[in-house]
Amino acid sequence: MSELRLFGIRHHGPGCARSLRAAFDAWAPTRVLVEGPPEADALLHHVPALVPPVAVLSHAADEPRRAVYHPFARFSPEWQALAWAAEHGVALQFIDLPQAHRLALPEEADDDVAADTPRADPLGALAQAAGFEDGEAWWNQQVEEREDAAGLFDAIAEAMVALRATESAAEASASDTAAPSIDALREAHMRQCLRAARREGAERIAVVCGAWHLPALQLDAPGTPSAKADTALLKGCPKRKVAATWVPWTYRHLARASGYGAGVRSPGWYEHLWATGGAPGRAGRERAAGWLARVATLMRERDLDCSSGHLIEATRLAEGLAAMRGRAAPGLDELTEATRAVLTMGDDTVLAFVRDALVVGDRLGEVPPDVPTVPLQRDLEAQQKTLRLKPEALQKTLDLDLRQPGDLARSRLLHRLALLGVAWGQLAKVGRSARGSFHEVWQLQWQPEFALRLIEASRWGQTVEQAATACVAERCPTLSGLPELSKCVDDALLADLPEAVQAATHALQDRAALSGDVPQLLAALPALANVFRYGNVRQTDATLVAAVLDGLVLRAAIGLLLAAQALDDDAAGALREHVLAAHAALRLRSTPEGHAPQAAWQQALQQLADSTQAHPLLQGLALRLLLDDGLRDRSAAALAMSLHLSAGSDAAAAAAWLDGFLNRNATLLLHDATVWPLLDAWLAGLGEDHFIRVLPLVRRTFSAFGPGERRDLAARARQGVQAAAPTAAAAVDWPADKAALPLPWLRRWLGVPA
Repeated sequence: MSELRLFGIRHHGPGCARSLRAAFDAWAPTRVLVEGPPEADALLHHVPALVPPVAVLSHAADEPRRAVYHPFARFSPEWQALAWAAEHGVALQFIDLPQAHRLALPEEADDDVAADTPRADPLGALAQAAGFEDGEAWWNQQVEEREDAAGLFDAIAEAMVALRATESAAEASASDTAAPSIDALREAHMRQCLRAARREGAERIAVVCGAWHLPALQLDAPGTPSAKADTALLKGCPKRKVAATWVPWTYRHLARASGYGAGVRSPGWYEHLWATGGAPGRAGRERAAGWLARVATLMRERDLDCSSGHLIEATRLAEGLAAMRGRAAPGLDELTEATRAVLTMGDDTVLAFVRDALVVGDRLGEVPPDVPTVPLQRDLEAQQKTLRLKPEALQKTLDLDLRQPGDLARSRLLHRLALLGVAWGQLAKVGRSARGSFHEVWQLQWQPEFALRLIEASRWGQTVEQAATACVAERCPTLSGLPELSKCVDDALLADLPEAVQAATHALQDRAALSGDVPQLLAALPALANVFRYGNVRQTDATLVAAVLDGLVLRAAIGLLLAAQALDDDAAGALREHVLAAHAALRLRSTPEGHAPQAAWQQALQQLADSTQAHPLLQGLALRLLLDDGLRDRSAAALAMSLHLSAGSDAAAAAAWLDGFLNRNATLLLHDATVWPLLDAWLAGLGEDHFIRVLPLVRRTFSAFGPGERRDLAARARQGVQAAAPTAAAAVDWPADKAALPLPWLRRWLGVPA
C-alpha cells in the first residue's frame, strides 16, 4: 500500500522550507503533491529555468480582471518541494481546488489568495501562552529561526489538530443549511487528489500543504469525510475557462503590507534566513553578523557613518537581547533594536530605508522566454530587448534626449504603455529643463501586476501600438469633458499614434461644436498646444491638431466677455487661471500676422479690458496681458489704473482690478514710473473704513510676489514716491560677427533648426 506523509508548512517560511528539503532527502518520496492551482500542472516543466520570486497567474479567459496569483520565493516550502521534485525527476502535481471553480464563484465569496490562510490567527492562543505578541512572532522563533528542526512536522501536526478541533466545535453550532466555505471545498478536492494518487500506486506520496489544512487531509483519521461525501460536496460547483502562466514577482508584493493575504512581514529577512542556514550553534551568530554587515553596507552607500566598532557593538547588543529573552540566537526584532541603538543613534528615518531595502527587499524574479504569454506581452518583451529597457523592481531614473532616435522610441513606448494603464514609467519632467523641450525624465519601476494588465489590454490588439490605438478610440466616446478629450489628443501625439490622434480630434471637434462652456474651452487649449512646444523634435504632424486648436480659440474668444460677467470672486479667480493657461498655450504656436484665431483672442482681451460689466479682476488681467504683449502702451495702462483706482471707485472692486493687473508680478511696480505713484495715491486717499476693507485684498495680492520682489518693493518704498525710476542701461554696440559666433551652439542646445 502507498505510504502517505503530510508536511504541514507555513507559506513562505524558510525554516519550514529547510526542514522540508531535509525530510525529502531522507525519505525520497516518489510522488509530490503540492497545494497549488491544478491549471498550472502544464507549467511545471518550466521550474528549473525559473528564478524566484515568481508567481502562477490564473485568470478567467473571458474576464482577465478576475485573477489569482500564487507566489513562490526561494525560501517558500512549496518552491523547495517543486525544485526537489524537478531535480530528482519525481512526479509532481498541484492539488488545490481548481481556479476554474474558484473564479466561477461570486466575487464576494472568492477570497483569492487570502483564503490560503485562516481568517483569524489560530496561533494567537499558543503565542499568548508563550509570552509573544502575536502568532507570527511565536512561529518565527519556534519554526523559522530555529536551527534544530528534528520532529518539526510532527509538532506542527499535533498543534494544528488541537486548533482545528476547537474550530470544529464552533462550526458544529452553525446552521447545517449554510453554504460550504471555500476551505471546505478546497480540502474536499485535495482529499480526492490524495485518494487518486493512492489508487495509481505511488510508493511514497509526499503532500505539502498549509499547516491549517493538515488535519483535514488525514484520510485514515476518525471523522474525516468519505470519498462519497467529498464527491457530493464538489458536485455542481460552477466552472469557467481559466488560463495560467508564470509571471515575475517581487518581495514587496510578497509582503503582507501589499495586501497579500498569505504574505509575511519581512520577505528580505526570510531570504537572509534561508541563505545563512548552517550547522547548529554557528548559524545564529553568522546570521546576525551577516545581517548587520548588510545594514552597514547600505548606510555607507548613503555616506552615513558606520565603522567596524559599530558593528561589533551592535552584534554584542543583539546577542545580549536574545539571551535576556531566552532565545538561542538574535532574531529580526533584536537586530532591529541593535541597529537603532548603535548604528542609527535612534534615527528612525535610517531604519525606514533599511526596512525597504533589506527587511522587505527589492528582488524581482525572472521567467524564461518560452513561458506561454499573450502576443501583446511578447511584443512588449521584444521592444524591451531592442530598446534595452530591462524591467526592474528597483526604481530608476531614465533621462531621454528626444533628438536621439533610440531615446525617442523609448519615450513613445512608455507613453503607449501609459495609455494601456501599464504605468511602468512616471514622467517626472517634460520640456522644463535648461536643455529645452527635447528633454524627458522618467521614473521607471516594474510591477508584477502589469502582466495582468497586459492580458486585459490584449483584447485591443496584438502589439503595443495596435492596442494603444484601439484603446484610445474606444475611450474617446466615454470622455465627457473637453479638457479630458484634449489631453487624450496630447497623449496620443506623445505616443506617436496617428490613427488615435484622428479619432480623438474628431471626438473633440464634435464635442466642442456643441459646447458653449468657455472655461472648458479654455481648459482644453494647453494640452493641444503641447505639440507646438515640441515642434519637430518628436517628429509629430502639428497639422493634425492645428485646426482643432484654432476652432477652440475662436469659440472661447467669442464667449469670453459674456463668461466674465456676473461672477463672484471665486468664479472669477477660477476663470483667471483658465485665461492665463490658455494665453500661455497660444504663445507656443507661431502664427503669421493677422492669423484669425490669434486676432480673435487679442480682440477678446481688448473688449474684456475695456468692459464695465466684467469682473474687475478679469479686466485688470486682460489689460496686463495686452500690456505684456505690446498691444497697449504704458500711458494707456496708467490711464486705466488711475480710472479704476480713483477716489470714487469701490475699494473692493479697485483691489480686485489691481490684483488682476499686477498678475503676481512686481515688475511694473518696480520699473514703471507712473504705476507706483498711482498706487500710492490710491492707498493714501482711502478712508479708514475703506482701508480696513481693502487691506486683506491688497495683502493677498502682494503675498503672491516672490521674496526678492518684496524686498525690492520695500527698498523702493523707503526711497519715497518721488524717487526717480531706474534708468535703462545704455545700449551696447555689439560687433555683429562676434555676436553671431554662439548662435550654432545655442540652436543645438535649444533644439532650434538653423
